[in-house]
Amino acid sequence: MKSSTGVISGCIVWVLVFAIIGTCVFPVTMALGGVTSATNFAVGIVGPMVCPKETTPKIHTYATTATDSNGFETPATGYEMQCLDASGQVVKTDPIAFAFIWMGILATAGIVLAIILAFVLATPAGILIGRMFRKKESTATI
Repeated sequence: MKSSTGVISGCIVWVLVFAIIGTCVFPVTMALGGVTSATNFAVGIVGPMVCPKETTPKIHTYATTATDSNGFETPATGYEMQCLDASGQVVKTDPIAFAFIWMGILATAGIVLAIILAFVLATPAGILIGRMFRKKESTATI
């Protein structure tokens, strides 16, 4: 019975540690994905997934407007991925999917990082929690 209690409490500690780490790591990776989606590194990774073969992915920026919180239009910059053939002609334009794919890749990497960190930190957290409960029990019996 004692070993099953240890396994169950270990799993609970791991889930708690994963939840705590995940609430920090996941938003950071999503923000990082939003900021870096138009970089050459991101285009190099996502471009082959979005563009047809024999084309080159490239980020095209253009001036546009956005509506602010008061309903006024303000200048903004738009980004879209263009797939260019060998002559430089646009074969395909992807206005937003490339950014979502990139953010998904980074979010997945963040979840994997949170899982690994939870495995590494669950044992020390479990020991700390065990010491805290033992300290409370010894104080309560005195």
